[in-house]
Amino acid sequence: MIARLRKAMRMQLMPLLLGFLVLAAIVGTRSWMIESQREDNREARQSFDIESRLLVMLSTVQDAETGQRGFLLTGEDAYLQPYSSALKSLPTEVNLLRDAFGAESESLAQIEQLQVAISDKFSELGEVIELYRNGKLDEVRAAIQTNRGKIAMDRIREIIADVRQTENVKLQQSLADAAAIDGKLRLASIVTLLGVLLLGIYGIFDARRRMQAIEEAHSNLVETNKMLEDEIETRQKAEDQVRQMQKLEAIGQLTGGIAHDFNNMLAVIMSAMNLIQRKLARGETDIGKLVDGAADAASRAASLTQRLLAFARQQPLAPQLVDANRMVSGMSDMLRRTLGETIQIETVLAGGLWRCHADSSQLENSIINLAVNARDAMPEGGKLTIETANCHLDDSYAASHAEVPAGQYVLIAVTDTGTGMPREVIAKAFEPFFTTKPVSKGTGLGLSQVFGFVKQSNGHVKIYSEPDEGTTVKIYLPRYFGDEQADAVTATRPASVAPTELVLVVEDDERVRVGSVESLRELGYRVIHADGGEAALALLEKHGDVSLLFTDIVMPGMSGRKLAEEAAARRPQLKVLYTTGFTRNAVVHNGKLDPGVNFLAKPFTLDQLAAKVRDVLDQEDAAPTEKA
Repeated sequence: MIARLRKAMRMQLMPLLLGFLVLAAIVGTRSWMIESQREDNREARQSFDIESRLLVMLSTVQDAETGQRGFLLTGEDAYLQPYSSALKSLPTEVNLLRDAFGAESESLAQIEQLQVAISDKFSELGEVIELYRNGKLDEVRAAIQTNRGKIAMDRIREIIADVRQTENVKLQQSLADAAAIDGKLRLASIVTLLGVLLLGIYGIFDARRRMQAIEEAHSNLVETNKMLEDEIETRQKAEDQVRQMQKLEAIGQLTGGIAHDFNNMLAVIMSAMNLIQRKLARGETDIGKLVDGAADAASRAASLTQRLLAFARQQPLAPQLVDANRMVSGMSDMLRRTLGETIQIETVLAGGLWRCHADSSQLENSIINLAVNARDAMPEGGKLTIETANCHLDDSYAASHAEVPAGQYVLIAVTDTGTGMPREVIAKAFEPFFTTKPVSKGTGLGLSQVFGFVKQSNGHVKIYSEPDEGTTVKIYLPRYFGDEQADAVTATRPASVAPTELVLVVEDDERVRVGSVESLRELGYRVIHADGGEAALALLEKHGDVSLLFTDIVMPGMSGRKLAEEAAARRPQLKVLYTTGFTRNAVVHNGKLDPGVNFLAKPFTLDQLAAKVRDVLDQEDAAPTEKA
């Protein structure tokens, strides 16, 4: 009996055991399907990654080609930034793409072909750029007409299109496999449910629990797959947003600094002018301090504008042949008076120093800015060393520093024994309005002005510093390889006691025009004025004794440069003096004044106007300069 009962129990347990075995088999099959689906998803993610890298690579090559075209059209090095960036980034991108395919991929041969095509394309871009820099325009045109660059670019697009098509096929296959497995998973769930139902009443509750767990796992898997797909799609957007936030943060810092400084200066000017008005209304004449304060604030505002233009590499430079040894020697006495007795100054001048071609006044300002920063870093006194040397920046150094071509440079190094700077401060030292000095002790524009001037002069500036060890700032200016000729000296005659010349002032802004006219009359000149080019030409025809055309450059209708050309055609001996707050490349190209151009930047003081007008009028007549 007992044996029968045991046998009956075994028979009753057989369906349950069989059901468990079937369920185990189904669950095992489902697990295998899930792993297969994960593999398909991994392959899909890999295909998405390869697709993204191919598009970025194609965009980088196209940007480099566009930048080269912009450089060929304008001659401005700024357009070559995408080309320079591509030279550094593309080898890494190709290696990353090769790693993404894996060592066994059939597409590796195409990647090698792509690398060859990219190398050929950038070889063509570099050769054309070098020919253009050397002034070989006919060879540039011939090189472009060979269609070598177009053939290489077409080959790049063809290879990328083929690889993308292959990866797209793989992607579609992976997605199809994943969808098929998903369908099988659903079918497995149904079969599992039916199997559990066949086990009987005693297995229903356990089956429901198992099904709930299975459905929850499946839901999580689907959600995870969707999250992965969304992550691939939004990754690029997130990177773009981060870059945009960084740009906005930099712009916000710059805008806040400008607003802060200008508000302070305007507050001084407005309060001074209001007090002057009240005093004059009461018949009081003790307004000298107020006028001096307003004039000083206006001068500081003009200086701030010039520093910002220097940082933006938009200041007009007047480069000349510079002997750095002579300049540093000539500045020694001024630096000693500026820095004080607690600072020991030493100069180390190299023998046989090369010449450089730079704006001497801006170079002096840069050395003074660095010396003042060094003094502030040595509150208890210390040693300041100014050193000159010939140096060569090799290819390895140029490769690790953006926008630095290898070659020979004149080095001017300013070294102090002060507090030094940590690495995070060095990284921001050239940013405008960034300063570690206490409030009212610094504007944060000194180093940014140095940076802008050096970059505009096609040079390089580098900071080496350690906390409590001191700082060295090195300025590298390209060596001048032309004929070493003395700077031309303008022939002048003694200024008349009472000027008799007639000056034609052309300015579209009435307030600025009135100010210029009254200033020239205060200096003793006879003045006529016009608000535009057409009116100025009419006055020039009417008054045959005009000696000087003093014109704004940026005007609606006829620009100042066009007006000067028209006036010179009618009156070849007419002297021209340009003025503007921003040149817009009218008389400045590649950051340098055109040869033979007389220029006075706005805003200017009465003394600056007097000196410049007298200098232009006293110049000897010369052949007309080449058209800009």
